[in-house]
Amino acid sequence: MIIKRYMVNSMNEAMTRIRYELGKEAVIISQRKIRRPGIKGFFSKKIIEVTAAVENVKKAEENSVQNSIEAIKKAMAKEETNQIKPAQANMETQMQMQKIEELKAEAKIEEKQEAQKDEVKAELVKEMQEMKSMINSMVNSVPGGARKTKIQTRLEGNDLSEKLVKKVLSEMKSIEDEVDEVTKAKIAIEKMINTSKIKLEGRIVLVGPTGVGKTTTIAKLAGRIALIEKKKVGLITIDTYRIGAVEQLRTYADIMNIPFKVVFTMKEMESALESMEDCDVVLVDTTGRSSKNAMQISELRAYVDKVKSDNIHLVISCTTKNRDIEAVVEGYKMLNYKNVIITKLDETSTYGSILNILDSANKPLSFVTTGQNVPDDIKQMTAAEISSLILGEDSIC
Repeated sequence: MIIKRYMVNSMNEAMTRIRYELGKEAVIISQRKIRRPGIKGFFSKKIIEVTAAVENVKKAEENSVQNSIEAIKKAMAKEETNQIKPAQANMETQMQMQKIEELKAEAKIEEKQEAQKDEVKAELVKEMQEMKSMINSMVNSVPGGARKTKIQTRLEGNDLSEKLVKKVLSEMKSIEDEVDEVTKAKIAIEKMINTSKIKLEGRIVLVGPTGVGKTTTIAKLAGRIALIEKKKVGLITIDTYRIGAVEQLRTYADIMNIPFKVVFTMKEMESALESMEDCDVVLVDTTGRSSKNAMQISELRAYVDKVKSDNIHLVISCTTKNRDIEAVVEGYKMLNYKNVIITKLDETSTYGSILNILDSANKPLSFVTTGQNVPDDIKQMTAAEISSLILGEDSIC
């Protein structure tokens, strides 16, 4: 008996090969669906493994036309005894054809199932790629491409701008001292803070937007100079637009017994300055202007230039939104301010905006104000003190 195994894609292919190689007398012993060997076979469709056998037939390689003729002669000689009735032959043929059709149908179902599996597999691969892309996007959106550290979260929670958070983290990496992350952050922030211990003398001008507390701040400076440093102080205001501003400053001047002038025109500015030539310090309060209005800033500049002072301070509130800080410092640059005074530290619980303001203005910090009391709630702070405020280690109130 000869037994051969065939790996085919369909039963039609199997029947054709079996009849050609083993002859019509071959019998199918078994059939099953398997995958091709190797890694490729795992992702490919299943194939059919058919095992066939034949009795008293030589191998296909030894078959010849002569063997076939002799086999026909023998079959004719035994025709009477071995002849199959036509009806029976037809029945067997029909059964074989039916079996072939069933195998074809099964093969089609198998192909359809394989196609569905391929579609599901492709969909899963697509979803995995989308998830991977989303995760990478989330990771890349974080500074440093990694999960946020505690110190980074702390800086962001204290209203430090994204640009400055990155700057502080970068500076921390260059610090080789064996200290904790908070200490490194404190050192990094201190390096970024420039403070100025100016002498309160000559003509001092305060400029800045409306509502930042310029009038109260100038009153605090006047009290500090007159009452603590015992110098002769004069007050000038050109803030005639805001209701009550003139009377407020006049009240402070009367209490402290210092000269006070209200200026409406350029000529009046000259007269006011001349009248206070004997003062050690002349403080000039200006009108609050929108940093977006270039015409108003230019008008204000004419008055500031008339004062002829190199001691001009930009006054800005600690409560100013980060997105507005840049507009304010840029809008007032044409007034050539030399220092920054940051007010209203008592009206916020986070102090990251101090560093945001100093970084945007690129000017040293001269004073901060911490309340409404005149003249007490104004002081100069060190970089270490400001760093402690920004990191939440200290607070004003």
